[in-house]
Amino acid sequence: MQISAMWNHQIDANLIYTALSLCKNDVNLTKQLLLKFEQWKFRDNNEQNYKKRMNEFLKKRCCNHNINLFLMFYVKDKTVDAIKLSPVMTVNIGLPFV
Repeated sequence: MQISAMWNHQIDANLIYTALSLCKNDVNLTKQLLLKFEQWKFRDNNEQNYKKRMNEFLKKRCCNHNINLFLMFYVKDKTVDAIKLSPVMTVNIGLPFV
């Protein structure tokens, strides 16, 4: 709730849940990660780049665009592909908020 309040409850609860999971439930680390994500999202046409790849995510049944975009941000410097990570995260940790 603390993290959601930071964004006036305008942020997807599943995105917070995913970020918390990736940060091993460290709230301060999660806040920093989400802040960096929000900044990254609007730089270098990253949202537009996601829209170009959106159908690849949808083919894997990854329909939460916020999670997909977040995972593109999260894996940008890693060897894992966001399209492969998204279904794993969705299935393994589940997205509890409808």
